[in-house]
Amino acid sequence: MEESGSITGKVFLNGDAYGGSFKGILPHGKGKYTWSDGSVYDGCWEEGKMTGEGRLIWPSGASYEGDFSGGYLHGFGIFNGSDGSIYRGVWRMNTQHGIGRKQYQNSDVYDGCWKEGVREGSGRYAWSNGNMYIGNWKDGKMCGRGVMKWFDGDLFDGFWLNGLRHGSGCYRFADGSYYFGVWTKGLKDGLGMFYPAGSKHRFLGKSSDRHDEKRKKQLSHTSSTISESVKPKVKRSISERFSYSLLKGSGSISLRTTSQGEDVALGDSSKDMLACDSSSVLSQSSHDDKSDFLETGSVAYEREYTQGVLIKERIINISRLSRKSKQRIKFHAKEVKRRSCVYFLEGRKSYYLMLNLQLGIRYSVGKITPVPIREVRQSDFGDQARIKMYFPRKGSQFTPSHHSIDFYWKDYCPMVFRYLRELFKLDAAEYMMSICGDDGLRELSSPGKSGSLFYLSRDDRFVIKTLKKSELKVLLKMLPDYYRHVKEHDNTLITKVFGLHRISLKRGKKVRFVVMGNMFCTELRIHRRYDLKGSSHGRFTKKDRIDETTTLKDLDLKYEFHMDKLLREALFKQLSLDCRFLESQNIIDYSLLLGLHFRAPENLISLLQPPDSLDNVETNPEHEGGISQGELSIPPRGLILVTHEPSSVSTTPGPHIRGSTLRAMSVGDKEVDLLVPGTGRLRVQLGVNMPAQANQKLMQDETASVQVELFEVYDVVLYLGIIDILQEYNMKKKLEHTYKSLQFDPMSVSVIEPKLYSKRFINFLEKVFPVEP
Repeated sequence: MEESGSITGKVFLNGDAYGGSFKGILPHGKGKYTWSDGSVYDGCWEEGKMTGEGRLIWPSGASYEGDFSGGYLHGFGIFNGSDGSIYRGVWRMNTQHGIGRKQYQNSDVYDGCWKEGVREGSGRYAWSNGNMYIGNWKDGKMCGRGVMKWFDGDLFDGFWLNGLRHGSGCYRFADGSYYFGVWTKGLKDGLGMFYPAGSKHRFLGKSSDRHDEKRKKQLSHTSSTISESVKPKVKRSISERFSYSLLKGSGSISLRTTSQGEDVALGDSSKDMLACDSSSVLSQSSHDDKSDFLETGSVAYEREYTQGVLIKERIINISRLSRKSKQRIKFHAKEVKRRSCVYFLEGRKSYYLMLNLQLGIRYSVGKITPVPIREVRQSDFGDQARIKMYFPRKGSQFTPSHHSIDFYWKDYCPMVFRYLRELFKLDAAEYMMSICGDDGLRELSSPGKSGSLFYLSRDDRFVIKTLKKSELKVLLKMLPDYYRHVKEHDNTLITKVFGLHRISLKRGKKVRFVVMGNMFCTELRIHRRYDLKGSSHGRFTKKDRIDETTTLKDLDLKYEFHMDKLLREALFKQLSLDCRFLESQNIIDYSLLLGLHFRAPENLISLLQPPDSLDNVETNPEHEGGISQGELSIPPRGLILVTHEPSSVSTTPGPHIRGSTLRAMSVGDKEVDLLVPGTGRLRVQLGVNMPAQANQKLMQDETASVQVELFEVYDVVLYLGIIDILQEYNMKKKLEHTYKSLQFDPMSVSVIEPKLYSKRFINFLEKVFPVEP
């Protein structure tokens, strides 16, 4: 046996060889180990394992010099790949993990955070052609907030998902023009505003053509001959085909490096190859009619896209946004702030409110879950059915310490809401994680008309709303009947309620919350939202207050929705049952919350798909897609109903898990699923994933409008439910009805007695969803 610290050499039976210090029979200290395959390590050892500083060389020519621990690349080190790539940074267990810089074989460079061998966290990626991205990464792809700047000066600042622009953002063009909007999977999807750059050209489209030619020339220089570089794929955007032929591009990175088997991929960078996104108007006649509006710097263009297809454009005269209208908007913001029931919670205290809510829900659910399941009793609805607890900041025997302010917590009817959650197959742990996780809640930007605040869970499954004291009393009063109604009717469209809570702060401030299912919990983007009551007085939205998140009203709706006969019958059968229940509770002022997901005409989407069609596409608008001014109404064919297959659709617990699969006449009175191109297979339920055809109605006041709607018919996916069910027809409302009836048509105002309200509500919806002729 060799003594500790002795220096000698040894050749092993498998052909490996070691020369250096030993401790017993194990390499220990300085030494050089040569494997039979030609790999060589020269450095420090500790009891037979590479530990400390050293250098490892592979037969492929790859090498690593830096820290080792327990036989692994662990610590700081420099890796030179056989393909010419170089990584300098932190390692953990043979993978890049921590802060590091990697230069790829094509001279692309990434500086930032790594996790288990892939880019994750904050980082900067610089392409060899001059493009650069700074922002967040996940699983090796751009994900989260980030800024992408292209070599020609264009820049996008916004949100990304899987390497594609996804969410809100701002696209700044090199010429100084801007587009503020929303993207889905790399395509414009929803409302946006385009602000042209200052120019000497009377019509923005003239400069667009020249910029297109410049962009085409630039594209030929962006592709690298190296496999790890960005490879732009130029797509022809049909959304620009109606106006001066702009370009849409995309690119991808595929990174394959060392003999360690790293396989890191960066998804499609999805650069908009829009030179100036300046489809200022949609036809030459629009130019002629509105030329007096198109003075440089005085106009902007409100646009709406669906899966990258431009479906609507409205010219806005910026110079006419008067001081009065600006003051009106400012006053509206102050008014909402003054009305808010949590106005006293300013700044960081708003964060405390959300933290208190999370602490309380975690406590209540954790306390009630171990209780053996049993039938709900009448006493579970009573005044004594409460969970109360004091949460001091320092913690107590029953509560943890926290970083919020001291508060009192009250949970109403916990057994009732526990059973309601179980009806919807909501696991207690998942429910808590959805609401109480580290990034569990986010506050919605626009409070309701009543001053209520809204919070959304991190996975979009739950909406939390603040309540007035009067609304809390109404909900508690109707809760026994609500419970029975929801239990008896799987397909009810009435808001699903999962919890009712109250937070009491110092000086007597009390904030009440209700936890509800999010009716718009879907991977599809909701392009339009409507709050429909059936009344007409004041039921419209001012144009200057409409944006992507605005919920529109009855008079704003300009579509009729035609759906399968059996789907429509199921809808109105349940609407009648729900309205009868609300009428029995003396409830008025409820509304149908309707969400629309528009599908672009499939024959136009198909034109977006070929990535290499740039050189073969004419730039003359008159020949693009074979579409002329008289052919804008194109029957859509993008949604397909198929026979339901339970194993092929998602069964993730949530607001939509309960409820039967609907039957459709078009597939022979069978349960159906909806095939959505680019998304997948969705189960069709009442109020969820319901396909329809939206037919546009031309409003009389829009015949001379500067707004242009490209299509008259759309495929849509509908999401709907009955909300705002906490207003009783009490003495105050009776007086309000009497007063308003003296000024307006009694049937036009929202406040009428429950029976008439229910009848008017159904009659209005029958016009919105007419019977097929």
